This record gives sequence, C-alpha cells and structure tokens, in this order.
Amino acid sequence: MTKTALIIGGGHNGLVCANYLADAGIKTRVLERRDVVGGAAVTEEFHPGFKNSVASYTVSLLNPKVINDLKLHDHGLKIVERRVNNLWPHEDGNYLSFVVGGENLKQEIALFSRNDAEALDRYFRDIEMVADLIRDFLLETPPNVGGGLRDIFGALKMGNRLRKLSLEDERIVLDIFTKSVADFLDLYFENDYVKGAFAFDGVVGNYADSKTPGSAYVLMHHAFGEVNGKKGVWGHAIGGMGAITQAMASAARAKGVEISTGSPVADVIVEDGKARGVRLESGEELHADIIAANVNPSLLYNKMVAAGDLPEDFSRRMKHYKNGSGTFRMNVALSELPRFTCLEKQARATPDHLTGGIVIAPTMAYLDRAYRDAMDHGWSREPIVEMLIPSTLDDSLAPPGQHVASLFCQQFDPNVDWDKHREEAADTIINQVEKFAPGFKASILGRQINSPLDLERTFGLVGGDIMHGNLTLDQMFSARPLLGNGNYRSPIKGLYMCGSGTHPGGGVTGAPGHNAAREIIRDN
Repeated sequence: MTKTALIIGGGHNGLVCANYLADAGIKTRVLERRDVVGGAAVTEEFHPGFKNSVASYTVSLLNPKVINDLKLHDHGLKIVERRVNNLWPHEDGNYLSFVVGGENLKQEIALFSRNDAEALDRYFRDIEMVADLIRDFLLETPPNVGGGLRDIFGALKMGNRLRKLSLEDERIVLDIFTKSVADFLDLYFENDYVKGAFAFDGVVGNYADSKTPGSAYVLMHHAFGEVNGKKGVWGHAIGGMGAITQAMASAARAKGVEISTGSPVADVIVEDGKARGVRLESGEELHADIIAANVNPSLLYNKMVAAGDLPEDFSRRMKHYKNGSGTFRMNVALSELPRFTCLEKQARATPDHLTGGIVIAPTMAYLDRAYRDAMDHGWSREPIVEMLIPSTLDDSLAPPGQHVASLFCQQFDPNVDWDKHREEAADTIINQVEKFAPGFKASILGRQINSPLDLERTFGLVGGDIMHGNLTLDQMFSARPLLGNGNYRSPIKGLYMCGSGTHPGGGVTGAPGHNAAREIIRDN
C-alpha cells in the first residue's frame, strides 16, 4: 500500500524533501501557509514594475547535489556569478573589495597590508580545509545520542575523518568551532580594514559582536558554498530567489506532488504517541502516514504540538530554544544606480563593483559598536548594511534604466516594538547609506520594510531569525535542535523535521530537506 506524507511549510527545504519522497514512491502533499510557495526564498513585486528577492537574497550555499538530483536547471533555474564578490566603502573615500581571483585579491589586500596579502594563502588554505570537512558532513545525518548501532557507526565514520587531520589542522578546526571571529582573524591578519571585511560574515544572522565565542563558526557557515562548480563564489538566480523555489515546485509537481497554498497548519494530530495528521486553521483535518515539518522548531513544538504529547524534558528545553538573528531587511526601487563616493574617487573602481555585496561596516570596531547600540537602544544608529543591486546582473527585475536593491541589515533587537519603530529604523538605514552614496535617498521610488517582527509574521522566522535558530555550539550538529533529536526525527513517531532548525542550519542549502527525506525513506 502506498505511503502518504504531509509536509508542513512550502519553503525550499520542504520542497526538496517532497521531491525526494516522491522519487521514493511516497504520495506527498505540501501545505504552505502563504499564497505563494517558497518560504523566505521568494521573488515578489514590491513596487509597481519592480521585483526582488524579498527575504533571502543571494545564492552560494545551495547544495550542488540537490541542484543535480532535482534537475533544477531543466526547470528553468539559471545562476550567474557576481563579477566582484564584495565591496567595503571607507569613510575616507577609499574602499576594500574582494575581487574575483586569488592574485587580484592579494593585490587589493596589499594596498592595506603586505603582511596580510602574504597571509591570504594560509588563511584560505585553512578555511578551505575546514570547509571541505563541513561539506563532507552537510549531507549526512549527525550521530544521534542513544540512537543505536547505526549512529555509533556514523560517529566512528566521522571520527575517522577527523583522525586523518594533522595536529595543526585539528587546532584550526577547534579554533573555528570555539573562538570569536575577532580572535580567529588575529591569527592571520593585522590591518583593521582587512579584519573588518572578513569579520562581517561572523555577524551575519548572528546577533552578537565580533568578540563573541563561536562567531568564527558563523563566518565558516558562509564559506562552504559554491556556484556553478566554483567554491567560495556568490551568485544570483535569474528572476530572484523565487526562481529557485519555483524550479523546485515545478520538479515536485512533475513527480505528482500536490502543493496547497493558503493552507496554514494549526496543529499536529497525535494519537497514541504517533503523528496521524494535521489540523488546518480552517478546521479541516488531513491524515497521512508521515508528517514532516519545515518550520522553526519553536513553532513546531511550542505551538503546533501539544505539550502533553511531548516528553516533559524535551518540551521544557524547546521552550528555551534560542532564536533571534538581529536582522532587518529592506527592498528599494531606484530611479538610478547609487553613486558611491569611494567608487567615484578611486581610479581602480569599475562598474563590476556594483554587482557585488556593498557592505557598510568597514572595521570590527564598527561591527561591535553596532551590536552595543542595538543592546542599548534597540537598533544601531550606524547599522551594518549590505546592499546588493541584483538588477546589475538581471534586467528582468526593474524597468529599463532603473534598479532594485536589497538592504540586508544587522543588529536590530528582535524584542523592540517594531510596529512602532519600523519606519524610524528604516530611515536610519537609508541615512547611513546616504553618507557613503550621496543622492541615494532621492533616488528611492518605493521601499518595502521587513523588520524582525515582519520577518516572523510573513515568513515564520521566529524573532526574525534567518537561520531558524542560533548557530551556537548547543544548537549545532547532533544538538540541532536538541541533543537526542538531531537526526531529523522528533520524539513523536511519524513526525519528522526537515527545515533549517536541523543540521546543517540556515541558508538556502536544501541540505536539511535532503537529509530528512533520506531518514524518512529509511523508516518507511
């Protein structure tokens, strides 16, 4: 008899999971709360004639195996590469850019420190060593505490990989998982601008400063991606991030998956210790052999599952699952390209610099001040802003001669009354960009604001957390979301987790959906 599955949440991991379940002959239906599939990876018109990736906004972490297995390119996905990875404007009118190509980057870094330029090879060798190790683990199920022989052998397999490392490589791995990003970068670099540029990835989606222990891993989490077979490269999906999830949905439908939008789930139905189905907010009940939840663990265990259906210790701990990435997200429609002072003053600047991420956060002191400000005042008065102008690579997003920009901003306290302060905070962000690109404010034709509260209401990102839970040691690998349930299985038989609140965590990777599907298929 054909097994049946319901997937709660039509974000990218839910769609990935659905594809693999359908491949295994399981009759699968996806239930999406919104009227559009894709979760946070969606493209929408936010101002007449202007479209953008309204939440998640760039491509690098999407796993190549997922792309190939789902044949996403056959379903219309096309990814192009940034021509410059990132640019950091400086207040003195100079800039540091992470240009493409190792020798080009060395020349750029040497403008600030020859010693740092010489340290690049060692830094990237060490980062790539750890990235390769993490890539090996991305598509594997973490060993589960108390999980039996399979998990014991899984732990031995991973241990064997680690034993192959030299002592110094073991030290580097330990550094990545325990040190602050500031302490880690001190092992390589001396220049404040260079360290500030690398440290940015340690605070993205991490409500912390550069001196917070464990923030080196957050940097690492952003480094293991690849685009079109090139490691460490960032890209853009033509048509925006929604092109990824639309391709996933198209692949799923071709396999017979039913996708129901406008179908918010209220409760998981549990009978005799087993998940039997779900109850929609409309009151309709749907039943299936398998329930897979592609939602934040806090939503699943604190709202959708009755506490009485969970072990007491599990329920108690999940009430303290940590969310909140300090992220504020805006989209703006522009009459023209921004004119950054640094690009107009420096002879080495080219139009390609506007295809990269333009990061207003030149030093670690700036990063740390933004965090302290948020702790004291609710949000930074000089926020961390990454601007991406995807219309420089994709003319389908804006009318001819005009542009769209994503403003991905950090260090905004999730606990602020954002209904009251969202416009004020948005103005602060615009004013900060204006300091580095005079005329930017006047070029804005329209804007869309997603405060931490808006991100939660619209996309189910609890506390505005883009990672579906903090990437801290107590919420990673076998402990994501909780030690003893790190293998995509919940304490309730038949209820699984397939979202970014499981290993390997946040970002548009598809890995949680891939891994969860494998475990579901093993069990069924």
